[in-house]
Amino acid sequence: MSQNVVKYATLPNGLTVLVETMPAVQSAAFALLVEGGSVYDPPQQNGTATALADWMARGAGDRSSRELLAELDRLGIQGNETASTQHLVFRGSCLAINLSSALRVYGDIVLRPHLEESEFEAVMSGVEHGLLSIEDEPRQKVMVELLRRSYPHPWGQPSEGTLADLENMTPETVREHYHQVVKPRGAILGIAGNVTLETVLPVVTEVFGEWTGANSRTIPFGTCSPVQEHLDHESAQTQIGVAYPAVAYSDPEYYAAWAAVNVLSGGMSSRLFTEIREKRGLCYSVYATLNTLKDRGQVLCYAGTTSERAQETLDVLRTELVRLGDGIGEDELDRCKARAKSSLIMAQESSGSRAASLARNWYHLGRVVTLQEVRKEIEALTVQTVLDYVHKHPANNFSILTIGPQALK
Repeated sequence: MSQNVVKYATLPNGLTVLVETMPAVQSAAFALLVEGGSVYDPPQQNGTATALADWMARGAGDRSSRELLAELDRLGIQGNETASTQHLVFRGSCLAINLSSALRVYGDIVLRPHLEESEFEAVMSGVEHGLLSIEDEPRQKVMVELLRRSYPHPWGQPSEGTLADLENMTPETVREHYHQVVKPRGAILGIAGNVTLETVLPVVTEVFGEWTGANSRTIPFGTCSPVQEHLDHESAQTQIGVAYPAVAYSDPEYYAAWAAVNVLSGGMSSRLFTEIREKRGLCYSVYATLNTLKDRGQVLCYAGTTSERAQETLDVLRTELVRLGDGIGEDELDRCKARAKSSLIMAQESSGSRAASLARNWYHLGRVVTLQEVRKEIEALTVQTVLDYVHKHPANNFSILTIGPQALK
């Protein structure tokens, strides 16, 4: 695996710029993280960050909404603006020769959005439609609601927002959110592709250098305890969500945690798929994934089944989660490593993946993590190190959420 060069700089206003030079590609991509995600949503206005991300891209600088879209198309920029738990996220990819122009366009979006009231109704309509689609899809809703119950408020509240809070959001409140949170202090700009820091930094300084300030919102931090809840839904199916504590991405045991979850749910030969779906035929879908915040994590599990077999599915799911501590085969770990190496090769060829990873790693770790370092960590895993992690962080203290016609035990 070839070694790409990664360099970084921090502007006087607090914006950190990270650039990974990828000589083998012709593209370039960026990911800008601004501390203004759903945890900063005002009380009873969950969804504000998501609405703001959309609204900011509906006209900016000297371009109307239509002109802005036309310019993005002209430059071949594949971009999107979203909200995550912690951040407003602005991402784009294009040919490397167009990166400077792309950054200037997104500089307008971030620093000079129009936020015109005439566009607000369309923004809110989009947010509402997204939330209604979740309500119509219990498989998605169970995981959204499981996350809400797995982390202390407001860290578990969905970035998509909630239908009940939409009526509390106005153009004035969303504009106020923009003015309070869209600031450079703590913002991170990851760039990857056939570019260098030396060529990119002058453009970034030109575009973002006059941006000033820091996020003025504080985040309350509630408490969280394991729960078991059921949401009634008339259906022939039951959706099951199970969560239990894990470590954060910054934890030294993160890769062991990752391997443990991948033994459970890393493909069609994984434990959950084999034992619950293939051998017993209990469900049509089952998986587990490792979800982390900056200082904590959760393993999130899902199973979708018929209501008649829901209790058995939940029982077997919990059994398999606990049984992981009884032992792991060398063949299971080898398959995890093989899948990880394949993913690393694909990531090495994707400027978009690398730009996002640069920004994410800097946020979680305060440093750059190279693909070579990730590969070394994965290759160093042994059955014993993974089992040591599982024994130290066993599957217990479950939060369980079900959606269907009847509650489970």
